[in-house]
Amino acid sequence: MTKAETAQDAGKTTAHKTRVTRQRIFVRDLTVTCKLGVTERERAKTQRIRINVELEVEPERPIHDDPAYVVDYRHIVPSIRDIAWNCAPLLLESLADQIAAACLYDTRTKVVRVRIEKLDRYSDTAGIGIEVEHTRDGE
Repeated sequence: MTKAETAQDAGKTTAHKTRVTRQRIFVRDLTVTCKLGVTERERAKTQRIRINVELEVEPERPIHDDPAYVVDYRHIVPSIRDIAWNCAPLLLESLADQIAAACLYDTRTKVVRVRIEKLDRYSDTAGIGIEVEHTRDGE
């Protein structure tokens, strides 16, 4: 038996013995403008921020190729935009907490990580920011 045949056989055998133990949904590099900041100077104009979100969800199988069986990212991006455009927080941490809370709308979501960067605060950096992780109570 060749190495290729062994690998193919192993793949076939393994596929029947595996299960999905973790599933992640992510939104990468969503750029929006919003009013935020502690100082009047910061809040005087909108700032560009980059948002990354990762949701760790309870895998539900079989999914039957049906959107009802998955956490739908089509709701996540508009929610993030709406929060960023309308909340006008002083702190990135407050914005991140609101985004995380919105991402936990589906009870299958167990953990949410939110990373937010101010893109134009310092000319010699690609961005400065924070990252928070929220875990559903009882997990």
